[in-house]
Amino acid sequence: MRHLPACSSLIPGSGANPMSRPSSGLSIRHLLRRDVLLYVAARVGQSALVLWAAFTLSFAILYVLPGDPVSIMVNQDGQSLVDGAELAKLKAEYNLDKPITEQYFIALWRVLHLDFGRSIQSGQTVASALANAIPPTANLAFCALVVALIMGVGLAVLGCLVQAPWLRTLLLALPSLGAALPTFWIGLLFLQVLSFHFTIFPAMGNDGWRSLVMPVATLAIPTSARIAQVMSRSLALVWSQPFTEAIRAKGVSRTHLMLVHTLPNAAIPLLTMAGLIVGGLLAGSVVTETVFSRDGIGRLAQGAVSAKDIPMVQGVVLVVAASFVVVNLIVDLLYPLLDPRITLSGKRR
Repeated sequence: MRHLPACSSLIPGSGANPMSRPSSGLSIRHLLRRDVLLYVAARVGQSALVLWAAFTLSFAILYVLPGDPVSIMVNQDGQSLVDGAELAKLKAEYNLDKPITEQYFIALWRVLHLDFGRSIQSGQTVASALANAIPPTANLAFCALVVALIMGVGLAVLGCLVQAPWLRTLLLALPSLGAALPTFWIGLLFLQVLSFHFTIFPAMGNDGWRSLVMPVATLAIPTSARIAQVMSRSLALVWSQPFTEAIRAKGVSRTHLMLVHTLPNAAIPLLTMAGLIVGGLLAGSVVTETVFSRDGIGRLAQGAVSAKDIPMVQGVVLVVAASFVVVNLIVDLLYPLLDPRITLSGKRR
């Protein structure tokens, strides 16, 4: 039986960790079992705890910072634009005259009722500001995710299939380089070369697909690097398993073996980093939208933090945390179905 050294040689001792192909998933009947319901309830409880922790941490950090948002709003060039009575009235309107513990529980109670309050800076409701900011950021993040998946998975597959050792080494080194590059540096480089020097794409704005190219590339490069790192090792593990050698012995081409049999099994670990990918894209959008002057969650967060706009900051934090939590919750619930070797306790069988 022929061996497949090209990809299995990427990791030391790859043959020492045999992975058998999963034979069957969990049936619908199993989904109604008591242990499954407890598993789901535990995951939902953990998700709620993460959201509460994110809210509490953002509240605490904002109150540690010097000054208060109302004073920042009414001051210009070091001079207050309102008198003391008006300032006290504004503070009372936003409950800033109350003890910090009382402010916390008032804010928490409102959030539990999906009332995020009003922006101290603009007076606009936080919900409406978020509703306007989420679509452009979601569009940017989705496009960047698609490009990152194509680049990352493609690079990992190519590095696994290529025969020349020097080329394989080069391909496997690219993800480390991409992951090390700061997002803002990539964005500034694109601006300098593709916008200011060659004037191929617009430097800023949200108008049309051309304004989306550089921001998407800026977000996709570091994300694709992390995907390629995970996929390279996963492909190497699956490629070295006995079932791949058995299929290869039947005369199946390397490309067919990779795309049809190896890649689907190797892609499962990507689910475990789905939440990290979403979190990275949303965090990267703060830098990217600032560099390219795009409207979205990132610029909204930057302006809110600069003005210490507490309701707006907490709204942004909860939206980002909820995105991260929902993705991870879906992954946690789907993982035992997609990989039956994972039990409901999270351990391999």
